Parts: sequence; C-alpha cells; structure tokens
Amino acid sequence: MNGRRQQILDTAAELFAERGFHGVSVHDIGAACGISGPALYKHFSGKGELLSASLTDISETLLKEGSVRATSAESPSAALDALIDWHVDFALDHPALIVIQDREWANLNAAARRDVRALQLSYIDVWVDTVRALRPGLDRSTARAAVQATFGLLNSTPHSARIKPPEMRALLIEMAHRSLAG
Repeated sequence: MNGRRQQILDTAAELFAERGFHGVSVHDIGAACGISGPALYKHFSGKGELLSASLTDISETLLKEGSVRATSAESPSAALDALIDWHVDFALDHPALIVIQDREWANLNAAARRDVRALQLSYIDVWVDTVRALRPGLDRSTARAAVQATFGLLNSTPHSARIKPPEMRALLIEMAHRSLAG
C-alpha cells in the first residue's frame, strides 16, 4: 500500500472515531492530510470507500498476521501467546479502528459488511482452533464464546486504557491468558 493512501486511511479513521462518519467531510480529511479534498478521489471514491477500506484492510491484516503467528508457533501455548501479543498490540496501537468498527458499522455498505464480517469470523476461527488445541476438552461453541469475550476485553482499550501503555499491555496480556488458557 502506498504511503499517501495509508496516510489518508489513518487520518480518516482518526477523524471518524473523533467526530463520527457523518461529522467528517472529504474536505476535512484532505485538509488533515495536507491535500485538497478532491485530491482524495485519486485514491478513494469517497468517504464510504474510506470507511470500508479502513475496516477491510485491518481485518485482512489481523487475519493474515494471526494465521502466520498461530501456524508458526511451536506449541498451542506459544500460539496463544503470539496471538494475544499481536491483538494487544493492535488494540493499543489502533484505538480509532476499534471505535469506528463499533460505532460506524451501520454506515458500511452491505458488501463491505459481508467482507469484513467474513474476515473477522476467519480470524476468530484461528483463535478458536488455538484455544481448542490448548484445551482439547472445550467444545467449539464454548471456545468461540471465550474468544469473543476476550476480544471484548482487549477491544475495550479505547475506553479503558487509563494507565501507562506498558502497564496496560501487561494487564491485558495477563487477563487474556487467564480467560483463555484455562
């Protein structure tokens, strides 16, 4: 992905999280990037595509990196460690994406919602398979519920990160381990 396109996506995500999708114009995004609003159209067809691309891109990245970490780990325990580390880093480094995922879901077009949801479910499955390898007696439904509850914990960081980042990171990692490792 080229640098300008990523800059636009990052800026749009921050503005959408801060002001809401309908509270931000293409001109606002352009101005925040140091370009004219119409210059954005070289990269995106409009705000809707910016929102879709933000959530699709991060969902693809989470799935790709999560899959690599889980499959390259030496044991189920190491895979869980790697997945938790990865997701905690994401949650602490990209709070705007968590906010817009939660708050702006209804503003995604149907195709983007379907694509993002499919990617998210695949990412959840990576975690479920890892948790079940670590805890073989756990049925799939219960493992999925535990993973999704843990995501709720980890993805609460835009609202709960009230301590220094290294301390918050350590706390999240400890809590995720306790909820999933059994």
